[in-house]
Amino acid sequence: MNRSIHTDKAPAAIGPYSQAVQAGNTVYVSGQIPIIPEKGELTEGGIEAQTRQSLTNISNILAAAGYSMKDVVKTTVLLADIADFAAMNAVYAEFFEEPYPARAAFQAAAIPKGALVEIECVAVK
Repeated sequence: MNRSIHTDKAPAAIGPYSQAVQAGNTVYVSGQIPIIPEKGELTEGGIEAQTRQSLTNISNILAAAGYSMKDVVKTTVLLADIADFAAMNAVYAEFFEEPYPARAAFQAAAIPKGALVEIECVAVK
């Protein structure tokens, strides 16, 4: 049975989807853009601040499901500009430790609300 995951410590879904869905021992976290949950606004400060907020949102969603960043096995990172990859990667490294999750990173033509980054993940216990 699938279970929808929701927390007020991450932005509410802006469409017909869940922040995350748990299926068995796996949690699928929807793409998180760098919205500050309390304000409903994008984080200012460039790619570093936006990456940090996106990953904080993911961490809070995982915590609501009883998971942590250590349980993440796969991420997908969408960047508005692939030239931001190194700066995103430096912040990303603050949130994960070995063994690092598998990852794909792409430049996207556009990210919702004009964000510089969107990150989704899969976590397994």
